[in-house]
Order: sequence, then structure tokens, then C-alpha cells
Amino acid sequence: MPKPDIYLSVIVPAYNEAGRIEKTLRRFNEYFAKQTYTYEILVVNDGSKDGTSEIVDKMIGEIRNMRMIDRKQNKGKGYTVREGMLASYGRIRLFTDADNATDISHFEKMRPYFDKNFEVVICSRDERDAPGARQAVKQPFWKRLFGNMGNLYIQWMAVKGIWDTQCGFKAFRDFAAEKIFLLARIDRWAFDVEALAIARKMDYRIAIVPAYWENDPKTHVNIRSYFKTLWEVFKISRLMRRLAWRLYQNDELA
Repeated sequence: MPKPDIYLSVIVPAYNEAGRIEKTLRRFNEYFAKQTYTYEILVVNDGSKDGTSEIVDKMIGEIRNMRMIDRKQNKGKGYTVREGMLASYGRIRLFTDADNATDISHFEKMRPYFDKNFEVVICSRDERDAPGARQAVKQPFWKRLFGNMGNLYIQWMAVKGIWDTQCGFKAFRDFAAEKIFLLARIDRWAFDVEALAIARKMDYRIAIVPAYWENDPKTHVNIRSYFKTLWEVFKISRLMRRLAWRLYQNDELA
């Protein structure tokens, strides 16, 4: 069966998002109604317990070009994004959070870079990455403190030169998405770091655009999540050393 010809796939990982996902999907529908390109919306339910899948299922007939992967077991955001990236059809594949904290319209800033043949384009909330990046309401002090400290560690261990690796709005060309996420192993919070580190290993060009980010106080991220992320980053640094050797061997065999 031939693959559908779709320009953009939007992957939405969803875990216990019953209170937010309907508003987000309606915003997507409003935005895409004004676009001329082909698209799909793929919601990947990560074993939600709060009725998320039921809400999305009811909306499939109302929201155009939307489908769902309804997994009953919780496996983590990284696993869920990876599943969506590999199951989608778009020539460009974007993942974004279910709260729409980085509005879907940010994709307009990304398109010029894909037109220039960049393989990866990400949003950043940090002006050191992209002038003009800002937050509508700043995060609590403890989150900013842990975020800044954690980023220095991330740069040291895995992805040098990117100040915001965790903004949940990243897009990939189809071939890059497939290569990156077939290699990816991190199932939970630090999957963004791993994806960027693999992209660097493959010499993919990464562009960064500024985000206008609206912090949602109902976020699932807590202090424990930060420490789990740091542990995962340590594992990523080890995986990258192994990946470098695997890529070298593949080049030698080509």
C-alpha cells in the first residue's frame, strides 16, 4: 500500500491530558484550516488513566486529518514520541506538547530552514540560542535554577552549544526522523537530548528559532523529573560513544 503524500505530521504525546488536549486539538484545527499544505495530526496516548483516549476518539470525527495510537501501557514521553515519529507519514515530522505551550503557529518560523535543507529545526525559550525567545510567564525560581544548572551539565555531557534542549517543539525531515528515532533508546524525559546528540553525530544541520512559551502550572515535570533527566543524560553520553563507533563501522562497510 503506497504511503500517503503528507507535508507535515504533528505528533502529540499524551499522558493524562484530559483537561488540556481538547483545547489544543481545536487550536490545531483552527490553524491548519488556513494552510494550503497537506498535514496529519497523530495523537499517541501513553497509557492515560483519565479519559484522554476517549476524548481524542470522540474528536477524530470532528478534527480533520487526525488519528490516534491508543497504547494502554505507560512507557514514557520518549518512547511515545519515538513511536509517533516512526508511525507518521509527513515529509516533515514535528512533535509538540499536548498543552500547546509553544503554539502550533511557531512552525511558520521553521519552514524557511527546511526550505534551506536543514534536517532538524527546534524551538528554544532561551535568548542565547535565538534572539527574541521569551516566556509569557516565567517558570518558578526552582525550575529556572535547576534548568540552568542542568543545561550546563547537558552541554558538558551530550549537546554542546544549545541552551534549551528541552522545549517540546522540535521538527525533523522524514529521513532524519527515521534514522534518529530508530537509534534512540531513552524512553522518558531526556529523549530530546538524545535526539539532538544523535543528530550531531550524523552531521545533520540543526536550526534554532525563538519560542514564545506559555508556562502551564499543570505540567507533569517536577523536581524528581530533573534528577531523572540528569541520570538519563549520563546514559546518553555513554550511548553516544558507542554510536560513534557504530557509525564509523557502517561508513567503513559502505
